Amino acid sequence: MSAFSRFTPLVASLPSTVPFVGPETIERQRGRPVAARIGANESGFGPAPSVLAAIREKAGEIWMYNDPENFALKSALAAHLGVPRETIAIGEGVDSLLGLIARMVIAPGAPVVTSFGGYPTFNFHVSGFGGRLVTTPYVDDREDLEGLLAAVHRENAPLVYLANPDNPMGSWWNADQVTAFARALPETCLLILDEAYCETAPAASVAPAGALLDLPNVIRTRTFSKAYGLAGARVGYAVGAADTIIAFDKIRNHFGMPRLSTVAALAALADQAYLAEVKGKIFDARDRIGEIARDNGLTPLASATNFVAIDCGRDGAHARAIVGGLMEHGVFIRMPGVAPLNRCIRISAGPPADMDLLAEALPKVLRVL
Repeated sequence: MSAFSRFTPLVASLPSTVPFVGPETIERQRGRPVAARIGANESGFGPAPSVLAAIREKAGEIWMYNDPENFALKSALAAHLGVPRETIAIGEGVDSLLGLIARMVIAPGAPVVTSFGGYPTFNFHVSGFGGRLVTTPYVDDREDLEGLLAAVHRENAPLVYLANPDNPMGSWWNADQVTAFARALPETCLLILDEAYCETAPAASVAPAGALLDLPNVIRTRTFSKAYGLAGARVGYAVGAADTIIAFDKIRNHFGMPRLSTVAALAALADQAYLAEVKGKIFDARDRIGEIARDNGLTPLASATNFVAIDCGRDGAHARAIVGGLMEHGVFIRMPGVAPLNRCIRISAGPPADMDLLAEALPKVLRVL
């Protein structure tokens, strides 16, 4: 009996893959350490000292499971956002929440609308639950709201995904435009509004957390992985109408949240002064990345995230050569995966030392291409 005969036909039909190749894998493949880790949109500025102190203080409690109701973190987020606690779900990062939403909504063969070249992990979950991806191209390097809406109506899709601000391009829509899009969707279609980068976005691009709670077909996802510097802790949360959010309790891993991750998230949320400081560092790094790009004849795109997409002016092969060349100098970056977005490279905001390594390596790479 073959190994695959033990699996469902769906699992047997899927490739064994990961949406992203991690820097650790690249280090192993190339036998070269990463000196500047500025490719995964983590925060190289790290979490607040108060967060690290809280982890140290509570480290001895690691023998206990986390509260399966996530009461403390839900309460703190509710107070911070000005929404009822019942409108918040906690998960092991946005990626885990996306998988749960896909499981709740997608039946085998169901059409799911997203943007061509958008967040690959969402696509991974759609395929994993048997959904059929329906994609619309970016327009002027932004997700196309009209195209997404038209595809939803054409396919009678039960699920649509929109990231605002967007990964991988860093572009954004204003809140009133996103709100109009959400309200134009049919009630039978659930919108995942991924706001992972909301802390680094212009204020006008992010509606208040309670603004869409009257729509049971909208779930907004956010994370502590970016501006709060807790990517390794895996803490994400969803905001939506209470009757919608309660569905997570039917299928989530109730003991999935690590206890110290909850400690870290609570401390991070309480230290808004540090968040403001880090945001300033991210904005400075975005400016520096833009300067480095222009100094080398490349074009940085406007960004509302903790990374900058840079137009390299040619095609995906050229951009890929730049990514590979920088890694030879120990500088880890990434690039979008599909044309025409893959004419770009994508560089995460990082500390000044990482920016200095980028500034030193990039002209050396471009000279030999």
